[in-house]
Amino acid sequence: MNKVQKGFWTLRYTLINALYFAAFCTIHAMAAVYLLANGFTNTEVGILLAAANITSALCQPIIAGIIDKPGWLTNRRFIIIAVTVIMIGSALLMVLNDNKVMVFIIYVIIYMIQFAYQPVMTALYFEYKKAGCNIYYGLARGLGSASFAVTSAFIGRLIESRGVGILQIINVITMALSVLVVYTFKKPMEEKTEISDKSKDEPLKTEDTHNNVIDFARTYPAFMIFLLATVCFYFAHNMINDFMIQIIRNLGGGEKELGYSNFLQAILELPVMALIGIVLKKISSGKMLILSGAAFFIKILILIFATNMAMMYLSQSMQLFAYAVFIPAVAYYVNETMSDSDQVKGQAYVTSAITIGGVFSNLISGVILDHLGIKIMLITGTAVCAAGVLIAVYALGGKRQQEDT
Repeated sequence: MNKVQKGFWTLRYTLINALYFAAFCTIHAMAAVYLLANGFTNTEVGILLAAANITSALCQPIIAGIIDKPGWLTNRRFIIIAVTVIMIGSALLMVLNDNKVMVFIIYVIIYMIQFAYQPVMTALYFEYKKAGCNIYYGLARGLGSASFAVTSAFIGRLIESRGVGILQIINVITMALSVLVVYTFKKPMEEKTEISDKSKDEPLKTEDTHNNVIDFARTYPAFMIFLLATVCFYFAHNMINDFMIQIIRNLGGGEKELGYSNFLQAILELPVMALIGIVLKKISSGKMLILSGAAFFIKILILIFATNMAMMYLSQSMQLFAYAVFIPAVAYYVNETMSDSDQVKGQAYVTSAITIGGVFSNLISGVILDHLGIKIMLITGTAVCAAGVLIAVYALGGKRQQEDT
């Protein structure tokens, strides 16, 4: 495959990521802004997001189990269905925004589904890679983060000038474009035959599929232990993201500094993700995951001692080695340690663990913040993250790591 063909595949996969993360900004990052503007209280927002996250965490392994089985539902087809549902849901929100019950139901669905198809996008890359479609995964994923950063930089001003309704307009546009891009993103065999059923495309796939969580855990014990570490990492990560405005105000900043912080951490992900493929040829994915866990720990530890915005920006810069390393490294780890029939489930379990970490953070951090203050909240997050690092070292080091390989 020549460089032009490789660039062609990478471009289309990049577009899938860029459109996803533009909508991720409007759906997830701006969820509280949209819901509060439509009459929801802070408590109701918390309940809605917790419900969406819990539903997503439960549904992802189930969806992955269905996709992993030979049959009609492929990675590509599920993404098409998911973005279509989000597009329709966003369109409905444009006309039903005065009905809180309907807004609650629809927002839970689109929030949950967008989380659900994130691991499927990763599985799509490895599926196409095995079909001979060379794609620069790190570059594509990094440009997805850049898309989030750019959207974050402009969306606040658009909301101020146009109102929160602009969020749903952007969702409809990005999802319509996603349908078009994903529909035309076909493997070479599909382009020639127009047949994409797994039962026809992959007749040699004979590995056992471990859809039962107990069987899956017995097959990949180190991975399942590492999921606990992932919950701990993202407990701390989400604590910072969810309560960043309170942290920043405590340091003398405001909404402007919040925008700078979000932009900084998102844009820093691009160079690391773009180069991670080269790094992973020299350092194992397991070691890189331990490194990322340590970076998550340092990131929140800095905030305990922060006295000004410069230290906040220093903390956010640790995104270079935390989230930016974790996301591609864990994708490669799953691909390297699991059979083809368990690939989508593996990616889904990671996303579920990330989601669960966020749920615990939502439920616990706010209570600590209200009753004990920011400092105690950050100390709690640091302690949980430190435990995650120790668990990751145990799960991914030495003999324990070899159990999954």
